[in-house]
Amino acid sequence: MRLLDALEVTDRDKRLKVARAILYLAQGVFDECDTEVDVLHWSRHNVFLLYDMGIFTALLELLSMEIDNSQACSSAVRKPAISLADSTELRVLLSIMYLMVETIRVQTEDDRPEWKAARETFKNELGSPLYNGEPFALLLFTMVTKFCSMNAPHFPMKKVLLLLWKTILFTLGGFEELQEMKVRGRERLNLPPLPEDSIKVVRAMRAASPPASAMELIEQQQQQKRGRRSRRPLVKQDSLDTYNERDPFKNDDARDEEEDPEDTDSGIEGEVDPLDRDVIIQPPPPPPPLRPPTERVNFPKGLPWAPKVREKDIEHFLETSRNKFIGFTLGNDTETLVGLPRPIHESVKTLKQHKYVSIAEVQIKREDELQQCPLTLQLWSRFNHFICVSHILCCVLCQIALLKLLLAAAPTSKAKTDSINILADVLPEEMPITVLQSMKLGIDVNRHKEIIVKAISALLLLLLKHFKLNHIYQFEIVSQHLVFANCIPLILKFFNQNIMSYISAKNSICVLDFPHCVVHEMPELTAESLEAGDSNQFCWRNLFSCINLLRILNKLTKWKHSRTMMLVVFKSAPILKRALKVKQAMMQLYVLKLLKIQTKYLGRQWRKSNMKTMSAIYQKVRHRLNDDWAYGNDIDARPWDFQAEECALRESIEKFNSRRYDRNKNGDFTPVDNCLQSVLGQRVELPEDFHYSYEMWLEREVFSQPIQWEGLLQNP
Repeated sequence: MRLLDALEVTDRDKRLKVARAILYLAQGVFDECDTEVDVLHWSRHNVFLLYDMGIFTALLELLSMEIDNSQACSSAVRKPAISLADSTELRVLLSIMYLMVETIRVQTEDDRPEWKAARETFKNELGSPLYNGEPFALLLFTMVTKFCSMNAPHFPMKKVLLLLWKTILFTLGGFEELQEMKVRGRERLNLPPLPEDSIKVVRAMRAASPPASAMELIEQQQQQKRGRRSRRPLVKQDSLDTYNERDPFKNDDARDEEEDPEDTDSGIEGEVDPLDRDVIIQPPPPPPPLRPPTERVNFPKGLPWAPKVREKDIEHFLETSRNKFIGFTLGNDTETLVGLPRPIHESVKTLKQHKYVSIAEVQIKREDELQQCPLTLQLWSRFNHFICVSHILCCVLCQIALLKLLLAAAPTSKAKTDSINILADVLPEEMPITVLQSMKLGIDVNRHKEIIVKAISALLLLLLKHFKLNHIYQFEIVSQHLVFANCIPLILKFFNQNIMSYISAKNSICVLDFPHCVVHEMPELTAESLEAGDSNQFCWRNLFSCINLLRILNKLTKWKHSRTMMLVVFKSAPILKRALKVKQAMMQLYVLKLLKIQTKYLGRQWRKSNMKTMSAIYQKVRHRLNDDWAYGNDIDARPWDFQAEECALRESIEKFNSRRYDRNKNGDFTPVDNCLQSVLGQRVELPEDFHYSYEMWLEREVFSQPIQWEGLLQNP
């Protein structure tokens, strides 16, 4: 309580000293602990104590004051080089807030009942407009946009982004909560349950060896010429299998969500031992029977995903069949099968058994009905309004800013004079003078960039998934802005590097990690120990970032042929194929998805020379029963009207916005006010300079205009 009172003193130095004391409490009073477990225990205990005492609200007021500190902003703008010293107060405040948000967010088995109650209260507070009339996340969004507009270059962006990510994760929920929300949403709309839990399916997948490169094929041919015994020609031979004799992915510590597939060595790409098939990939459990037992679908053994078919695909199939056998069509009728041969009946039955209706399709259909009959249909039951229009616009602006930060933090980016300086909170006041100091700073800078990429990728993916579940057109608003801001080529540029080197980068110094560094005696750092790095073969942080970026790319391009053509135009196939070298099941799955949607555009020669990749797509990616992805004969493969596709989407988004958020809602259908007193009593907004020229306006628009009053008496 004494520290809480001292936070309100006017002396800046005293206030900083008190904030450091609170940070020491939140970090677990490590100077009085003997083990790392003790530090973590007391850190958790103290964080809940600090929250009960109202420390977070006091810190928020200080943070708002620092954000609005125009003097600090203007001095930082004028400085030629910004260092750690320019953001000391901000970093201390953000560190305490991050520890509080992350510690309270994570549940443990031995949590006390009052801690569980405090967690729910804190979660509601963070998501409610209790802080200056807006949620806490919006304040952090404002910091990001202010930094990217060069108005506050001293903001510590790494800490802001991490805190923003964890706040969104806490208030809206992570991937598992999203899955539960999706299940509940389908129940509310009376839709059949999901055929499988996608998180569990991906975790059960096994990684495959990547396809052979041209150099490896040449080496194999040379070995054959020398007469060496080769088990199978033109097959990938253990380049990653020998590297993974001790499978690095078996020791997954499940630190990041959806990053822990039970990955084991699977030999040749796309091939599974028939004896092991049932052990490796168990078929998903059958959904609760909503249909008669005779129509139960038996999924093929060995394939991880249940096939899906859209209503649109069934309509297209029947339209083609009717044109062929009858000579006319029946529009969207999927029930009438008169005149069609028996095999077509069986095909339609199979397609209907696998029909999948998404929440997005129901929302789009409902919006179309509301546009056609705005007066006769009542507004649909309110969807989850966790985000109002101002919040959506703020998120859109912030996501453009996030792309700028991602570009600055990407390993393939070259430093430019006009680019954003993201190293303000890692560079010291005095630059290093020894080789050891330079090496340590280099590792710190690389680690700093990796953490920024991780936070941005996770934040973008989380927002896109929540927008899509909330309403499809909210998702389309944000995704279209991302596409127009060149998000697709930016992600491809990120992957256009030696991705194996990025995944296995060792930009961390284990002895400096918290709480190890404050409990154990610090060994002497040498250039050799810094070069050796840690003992981990892979950097989970970078793997997590790569998977997130691939998933964002999938979100932006799914069912969008114009954006798929962007992947083709930017020559993404060889870039993505190189990413298959990372032997991790989840990452390979999303790479194969991106390759699948563009195979029809890549030509027969590409498909012919990449049959192993095609085989892996067949085995790992979900099947759409009448998707002609492998041959390119589909009508959707014709590259025209792609501009019209984006324009039609834009038009639907604008109609949605005007109906949901326009202040003058249904302006065309508002009754005319015929009361003279009411009309004359309305306040009309006039320009500021109108009173200077109103006499001229009266002369021109009123007095000089002849008025034919008798026209009112004539019938029209």
